[in-house]
Amino acid sequence: MHQPYYKDLVQGTYRLPWTRLHALKDYCGMVAMLEEFPRVHQTFNLVPSLLTQLEDYAQGVARETVQDIAYKPVQDLTRDDRLFMLRYFFQANVDHLITRYPRYRQLYDRMQANDFEPERALPFFQQNDLADLQLLSQLAWIDEQYLAEDPELRALVAKEKGYQPGDQQLLRGKQSEIIRAVFEQYRAAAERGQIEISTSPFYHPILPLLCDTDVAAQAHPGVRLPQRRFRHPEDARHQLERALALHKRLFGREPRGLWPSEGSVSEEVLQIVASCGFEWTATDQRVLGNSVGSGFYRDSSGELVNAEQLYRPYTVSTPSGPVQMLFRDQELSDRIGFVYSHMNADQAAADFVGRLKQSAAPLMRQGKSAMVSVILDGENAWEYFPQNGRPFLRALYGMLSEDPQVECVTVSEALEQSGSPEPLPRLAAGSWINANFDIWIGAEEDNRAWDFLSDARDFFAEHERDAAPPQRAIALEELLIAEGSDWNWWYGPEHSTANDADFDDLYRSHLSNVYHALGYPPPEELWHPIARVQPQSVSRPPEGPLSPQIDGIVTNYFEWLGAGFYRPVHRDGAMHGKRGALSQVFFGRDTEHLYLRVDFHHLDQENPERFEMRIIVRGTGVPVVVVRFRRTEGTNGWQCDVGSEGNPPGAMGEAALRKVLEVRLGLAALGVRAEQPLEFQFALWEDNLPAETLPLEGWLVVPVPA
Repeated sequence: MHQPYYKDLVQGTYRLPWTRLHALKDYCGMVAMLEEFPRVHQTFNLVPSLLTQLEDYAQGVARETVQDIAYKPVQDLTRDDRLFMLRYFFQANVDHLITRYPRYRQLYDRMQANDFEPERALPFFQQNDLADLQLLSQLAWIDEQYLAEDPELRALVAKEKGYQPGDQQLLRGKQSEIIRAVFEQYRAAAERGQIEISTSPFYHPILPLLCDTDVAAQAHPGVRLPQRRFRHPEDARHQLERALALHKRLFGREPRGLWPSEGSVSEEVLQIVASCGFEWTATDQRVLGNSVGSGFYRDSSGELVNAEQLYRPYTVSTPSGPVQMLFRDQELSDRIGFVYSHMNADQAAADFVGRLKQSAAPLMRQGKSAMVSVILDGENAWEYFPQNGRPFLRALYGMLSEDPQVECVTVSEALEQSGSPEPLPRLAAGSWINANFDIWIGAEEDNRAWDFLSDARDFFAEHERDAAPPQRAIALEELLIAEGSDWNWWYGPEHSTANDADFDDLYRSHLSNVYHALGYPPPEELWHPIARVQPQSVSRPPEGPLSPQIDGIVTNYFEWLGAGFYRPVHRDGAMHGKRGALSQVFFGRDTEHLYLRVDFHHLDQENPERFEMRIIVRGTGVPVVVVRFRRTEGTNGWQCDVGSEGNPPGAMGEAALRKVLEVRLGLAALGVRAEQPLEFQFALWEDNLPAETLPLEGWLVVPVPA
């Protein structure tokens, strides 16, 4: 069970809602339904960063934009709230979460008819539509067991539409109840001996890459490595020690087992794992195949070739002690994750049991036991199944419980019953995805992310002693979060999501917060997306020389006529709820000056000191130009101070902000000759952190005017 760490520690807000939504749908019910099948024992892996987020939600202290808007009185929704809802409240499985509720599907079809364009669709959503969307977008994620057993929830489902504020409050109360029950259910199942709870490194990093990014070339010779080698085994140890401490606090004992993030292992990692006291760990069959030089596949009858090697435990000796290992059956695991959602529940369960027994037949004919490891994501598969996979799981658990040849055991139970493990002289480095680390390293975006992480890690090491303990603690926490695997999962060509920009922004925010917590500005490169987004924009170059009046208003139609122009079509792509403040930009020059006009969607007029505009001209070596804002009593608009490092205010130019921001910068001060074209970017900073950058896809070009 795992979700990325969505909380921005500096802002104190959850930028994405998936921890809460999966808590409503999966975490509690998955373990609670085992009470119906006492002979089925299972191992649940609970990632610490998930548990800390669940604690926030259970205690009612989590601030999250989707949640806030979903439970806001519908009459209080702003226009931006409504656009936000239309953009994000349909992010759910259409067949099994949306279509299950006819009114939700009706609203979805209305969005589809408007090409999922919120601005275009908004006139077709009245207040009653939005009220129903608020409630149904949350109700669709409620756990099957609660829907079946709770009469108040059943009444909400039966109502179908016309939801009122009282319904919202009822659902919010049920949400809190379900999330609080997560911890209770796991503790209870562990205490009765039906489940074992294992853990992962705290923020779900790829441990072998934390220890040494060069290990990627062992798993995939020839892979492109980052420019900077990241080698911090001490961070890997810290992530494990933190995981042990949290697990003991929440469940009263330290875990015996570790699921390394994404099944990622190496011999160096196992030495650290052993030194931390873990007894067992696990990964994929392909890692075992690379370690022993064997392949695992089914023959024409369905029997597993080399079953005697895969279906047994191993022990790896390290200088810190032995660690027992088991290796998952990839096909059986993946059939649950990716195949059985398309089949009838009873047929799928029968297929699994039949394949299980046929795979183990070579050992069973010899009278030997086969220890078959089935390991898969705990929450990601079920929304693709009818009724969240509950009919399939009940059919499967029932068949496994009744079959005399099958015993469902936890990992520790299996290791206790299986006798002496086989020594494994060599462990190949790899993960459970293609037995290498290519998902997280090698692509250009991945390697840039690693280089930025290396920079932040070195900066922390250099400056941590100068920081006060609270600031040092925040910087370290943000660094550990940035070491997680989830950011690089979405970088590179392998995976994409509607929230790519959100993940990219959140990763760079965590890195920026390292510098900010230590009292330094983040490096300029963290302004810009790592992901190669393809934003839609309207853009044109300047057509001639400009000479606008710098007064913060558009004095007349002709003032900016012929200026270059850039406007991104979508500026509110982040689910954390802040619609982009920057609307569009006009730009141009004459023989002596660069001119810039910025139009805003909105800006906090009451606190101008929170903001500054930073302008960088490419390739001149001139320090960044900073436009700072302040309010003077009795004035209409903000006062603007234009400066840069080493130059007094006013030396670089002047600016004014009233209706728009207008800036004039001297070309000579920028290091640009009159006959020289230039390229520039600019960014809005808020509370000493980069909030928005334009353009997203490169630089704005200002040629020499004719």
